[in-house]
Amino acid sequence: MSWIAGPLLFLGTVIAMEAVAYAAHRWVMHGPGWFLHASHHRPRTGNWEANDLYAVIFAIPSITLIFGGVNLAWGSWAIWVGAGIAAYGAIYFGFHDVIVHKRLDHRYVPRSTYMKRIVQAHRLHHAVETKRGTVSFGFLWAPPPEVLKAELKRRERAGVRAPAGR
Repeated sequence: MSWIAGPLLFLGTVIAMEAVAYAAHRWVMHGPGWFLHASHHRPRTGNWEANDLYAVIFAIPSITLIFGGVNLAWGSWAIWVGAGIAAYGAIYFGFHDVIVHKRLDHRYVPRSTYMKRIVQAHRLHHAVETKRGTVSFGFLWAPPPEVLKAELKRRERAGVRAPAGR
């Protein structure tokens, strides 16, 4: 593999993983996998939730590809793709678990237009606590919050969590 092909394959994999994550979130987690993901749409009572098993499930292809590339002579492509999947997982953890859900204590406040947009989109996703009716399934790209709010309004706010204190 050429010196540029590996890094390009890595970068392409990271970018492609956004589409994979979108599809898994929309049609698996909010579909037949809701039995695990439902825990993520409720207030967490401890350090862990059933939804955390998805991190283990989604790590399997990365581990398999890296292992196969290093130990089973599958080729360097497998290492680059496995590393790209792992990198997306690390980005996802940093954005989703640390920045949005504050599972690790920090003082970061989104200031850029991009970060404000994806954080707000994810919060609008979590405004709905049911399997159906939610908006914004991506993690690194999201429609503008105004579009998402209009969609929730169009759906007559079906499944939207009641404000605290009611």
